[in-house]
Amino acid sequence: MDLAGIIGIVLALVGIFGAQLVEGGDPASIIEPGPLLVVWLGTIGAGIAGHTMADTKNAYARIPKAFSAKAPDPGATIDTLVTLADRARREGLLALEDAARDIEDEFLKSGLQAAIDGTDPEDLRMILEDRISTKRTTDRVHSKYFNDLGGYAPTLGIIGTVIALVHVLENLTDPTQVGPMIAIAFVATLWGLLSANVVWLPIGARIRRISDQECAQMEVTLEGLIALQSGANPRLVGERLRSMLPPGSGKPAKAAKSDSQEKAA
Repeated sequence: MDLAGIIGIVLALVGIFGAQLVEGGDPASIIEPGPLLVVWLGTIGAGIAGHTMADTKNAYARIPKAFSAKAPDPGATIDTLVTLADRARREGLLALEDAARDIEDEFLKSGLQAAIDGTDPEDLRMILEDRISTKRTTDRVHSKYFNDLGGYAPTLGIIGTVIALVHVLENLTDPTQVGPMIAIAFVATLWGLLSANVVWLPIGARIRRISDQECAQMEVTLEGLIALQSGANPRLVGERLRSMLPPGSGKPAKAAKSDSQEKAA
């Protein structure tokens, strides 16, 4: 589980409320029902209005994974592919059926099974590329949903402030109430900016980042499966796949036995 999302949001909230305490304020003073209702309910309502119900349901269902997802390990995937390529070269693709059943990565498992079943390399590439494209498109919809909420929230905060200021102008006959009422009016703006920049936009950015990492690993898997199916040298498969990774993003794959070592064995 990657804790960066939770840690980041907690630190941001500690910084905001901590600053208020340092300035001598009371954090409870910004817990006002009216501004909270306008900003949170209004933002969620605007989000629903701008998307389909399926988008809304799937986007919120994505939040737990956004915070609990484990960062992909491309190094481990490359190790697995090199091992499979080595065995396929020595024993043939059909020898990998037992290994395929033990693989937990569903994308790798289904792709390997398709290769074992004799799927044409071009067809296999097309199928796997379509799966990657579909995942990327779906994740972009989820990310955009929360980015849109991040755009709506500050505006809803301003609307809440305007509503409260109208109420202030209606009560100018009582000067003792004007100050506190103006302070409450700006609470809505605070919550609009806070919710956008501490909640909605970070969630959208995190969904997109996790999606990019997962799709990058799927692309590495795709190239490894195509190379495996063609009977490529395992060492070259490992080097090719590692060249697709950013520097420092994975351990070097275990070296496969060379042809001379295999013959000696």
